[in-house]
Amino acid sequence: MPSSSNSVRSRTRDRNNVLGRPEFMSLNQPMRTGAPAAENRASSRRLSAIKPQTSQSNEEPADTAGVNNNNKDKDKKEPGKMPEEDCMLLNPSFKGIAMNALLAIDISLSKRMGVCAYTSSSWGGCRSMVALLELTGFGITWIIGTIVCLTRSNTLAGQEVLVNLLLALLLDVLTIAGVQRLVKRRGPWEMTPGFLDYVSMDMYSFPAAHASRAAMVSKFLLSHLVLAVPLRILLVLWAFLVGVSRVMLGKHHLTDMVCGFVLGLLHFSLMENVWLSSGTCQTLISISTFSWGAFS
Repeated sequence: MPSSSNSVRSRTRDRNNVLGRPEFMSLNQPMRTGAPAAENRASSRRLSAIKPQTSQSNEEPADTAGVNNNNKDKDKKEPGKMPEEDCMLLNPSFKGIAMNALLAIDISLSKRMGVCAYTSSSWGGCRSMVALLELTGFGITWIIGTIVCLTRSNTLAGQEVLVNLLLALLLDVLTIAGVQRLVKRRGPWEMTPGFLDYVSMDMYSFPAAHASRAAMVSKFLLSHLVLAVPLRILLVLWAFLVGVSRVMLGKHHLTDMVCGFVLGLLHFSLMENVWLSSGTCQTLISISTFSWGAFS
């Protein structure tokens, strides 16, 4: 009986022993001495293959980190160097404020005075009359009229006055055209120039060519022609109305008209200083007639 009970106990012990199962039989076998070395060699090979990859991956973040640090340093230094167009003048000078205020007033008053700018304007019905007054101030009309009068003049004094007037007109046209090309200021209504404007080279607003020409011609005629008082008053009034007509038509600002009057007076004073004598005028007339006959 005791032997049977011992056999039963040994069976139950073997049954309860986990290591005795087939799937765990490898755990009961003794360890081989060569296996750890082989495993160590395999693991070392794997590590040696992995190390270059890890070193490359570690170097790339380092490089990117260095670039980022450099960019951050540049960003810290560059805020002091802002482009000029992004800068704003927080403390403008008194001169700049005054100039901007005067320009704003000039534009506002010029637009209010442009009552004949279009046919739909407040004084649109008078546009044709104002345009006719404007026509008397074009440089091409005065140049052609002076040449016609010069060909029909028989006196030396008349030819002297007409030749100097012609030179003054040419000086006025060329000077005003050059200044307008330099400034290139548009009118208050930004109208496209007409045919006579292109012919007279009067394509921009500043300075007003009509005002300059009217002031120069009126001062010239008042100085070198004997006129009655009413005619003198009408001549001065004509010069003023010619300058105002361009503002009423919306082609010039008020400051353009004022500067035109000033330039016209300067042109007159310049021609007075370089006045050509009658002998010089006769020489110029003979040269021009000879060249015209040879050309024709």
